[in-house]
Amino acid sequence: MTEGVKHIIAVASGKGGVGKSTVTANLALAMAAQGMRVGVLDADIYGPSQAQMFDVPSDQKPKSDDGQTFDPVTAKGVQLMSMAFLVDQKTPMIWRGPMASGAFQQLLNQSRWDNLDYLFIDMPPGTGDIQLTMAQKVEVSGAVIVTTPQDIALLDAKRGIEMFRQVKVPVLGVVENMSLHTCSQCGHSEPIFGEGGGERIAKEYQTELLGQLPLALSIREQMDKGHPSVEVDPEGPVAQVFAKIAQKIRSEMDNKEETSGPSISFSD
Repeated sequence: MTEGVKHIIAVASGKGGVGKSTVTANLALAMAAQGMRVGVLDADIYGPSQAQMFDVPSDQKPKSDDGQTFDPVTAKGVQLMSMAFLVDQKTPMIWRGPMASGAFQQLLNQSRWDNLDYLFIDMPPGTGDIQLTMAQKVEVSGAVIVTTPQDIALLDAKRGIEMFRQVKVPVLGVVENMSLHTCSQCGHSEPIFGEGGGERIAKEYQTELLGQLPLALSIREQMDKGHPSVEVDPEGPVAQVFAKIAQKIRSEMDNKEETSGPSISFSD
């Protein structure tokens, strides 16, 4: 088990652009609002975004007493670690897969996580080296799959679910983002990207549809400014969806502890 962490939850998607990082940030804040000690590891080495989403100043760096380990940056009550804290924002990570995987392991294991109940790992899109490294080297309590309703996103989400199943990581459920758009002018609601996709994929893989989130301009604007919806409007409908998802994850982890004991450990 990663030192200082009780449960590790991977937040993943089969493709980019479905709102995985937005879900991770809001879900972490929702879990923290329920009294849990929460951290976020931004494992998207090539395109880290959690620093901006948590409004961390670009010049803020993690402290290191020994030059080997780091204290996570704390923002909005959440412990954060990201490649964005270690390199200039404009510096591209022109690395091959093994280098990115090594960086992921360092970010995870060389961070001094302080007594976390939950560490959410914001995974890069796809099913590549970092995902495989995580499955082999990390005790993952479960995975949350983020998708949008359109068929191409669902196809990639299925690949993500299959990957976690093959490496024996429990899939806790599916979050369907951009489910319904409501016009700000006339109030008409329309499923622009299709409807029912998250429910279908959850049923197909005998897992749960954890929640559905709207396609809303406010969510994007808030994230761009570093103020997630759960922080801006904690009693609003979006925050309530995340609160329910957080509660479902907590219940699943509590049940897991009661019925099966320690998490499964993976190795080469």
